[in-house]
Amino acid sequence: MKNIVLLTIDTMRRDSWGSYNGKPVSYTPFLDEIQGHSIRFTRAYSGGPYTQAAFPGILSSSHYLEYGKTRGKCPAQRVLVSEVLQKAGFATGAFHSNAYLCGFFGWNKGWDVFYDSMEAKVTERVPYTRAREINRKAASFLRRQSGDRPFFLWVHYMDVHEPYMPEEKYRKRIDPAFDITEDEMFAVFKQVVLKRDVSDPQKVALAKKLYDAHTLEVDDAARELFGMLDDYGFLDNSTVIVTADHGEEFGEHGGLSHDGKMFDELVHVPLCIYQSDLAEGKVVDTLVSTLDVSPTIAWLAGAEQDPSWQGRSLFPLEAYDPSEGVYGEAMVYHCGVNRRDCE
Repeated sequence: MKNIVLLTIDTMRRDSWGSYNGKPVSYTPFLDEIQGHSIRFTRAYSGGPYTQAAFPGILSSSHYLEYGKTRGKCPAQRVLVSEVLQKAGFATGAFHSNAYLCGFFGWNKGWDVFYDSMEAKVTERVPYTRAREINRKAASFLRRQSGDRPFFLWVHYMDVHEPYMPEEKYRKRIDPAFDITEDEMFAVFKQVVLKRDVSDPQKVALAKKLYDAHTLEVDDAARELFGMLDDYGFLDNSTVIVTADHGEEFGEHGGLSHDGKMFDELVHVPLCIYQSDLAEGKVVDTLVSTLDVSPTIAWLAGAEQDPSWQGRSLFPLEAYDPSEGVYGEAMVYHCGVNRRDCE
């Protein structure tokens, strides 16, 4: 039985990937590189445009409002994919730093090891545990795997998320002449992104440039994670699913960040499935949903999907029926500007 790894990247736009946007400049050189051994879905849509609306779909194949307005809490009725795989005999480990997915809200069900960074020291300017540190935590889980039973590992990176404070080496990879201080970067967040101020196109472009630098940073973290799997001898016997909870808006529909809108820049997400023994990459244009992630993981594990789940396994590919369509949900308040209620 193969190990299963789920890598989710917060706020990752689909068109940041060179393999999706078809442009000569790519901010995801490693994620593009693995497409030669991946199944890439070109029409994957998230269950919602922000974390609380999106992650019920990814981790429990259910819609945001399926059990009422929970404000991010994971009700007992939601059956997480970790619970299904734990019952199937998999060792389960989760490593992330998104406060909306913490144990306090109930997202720690079914994990043998669950690290949510809630006790980690963070700052206003970097209010999350960086991806490289998440990788180090995940490495401690991998070191304890003996190979006697398969494991399911979930890793989630927050680094692309606002406030955009990328390291200098990634800013320089975007543009060698890109000189900006930490105070100036934080001012972009406070004065532009936080206020949803799109009145100055140059400032919006600067925010996007910082975001792109973070994308390069996360791509390097993904390279490191795959390297860890290889170093511990697990990569050749693992299936790795890579996706995002949602994207990010940079003025396309009059806003910034990721509010309660259902436009492509927010809900059309990257999704690929890496298998080292895949002779060549495949591109699938079928309409699919991130609610299909948990059923797909259960299928890979040889386990039955929970009856409450709303999605369908992407495998076997030829049997997937897209005729039911895909759906997403979000909540907004109408008070001059649309703002999500939770993130």
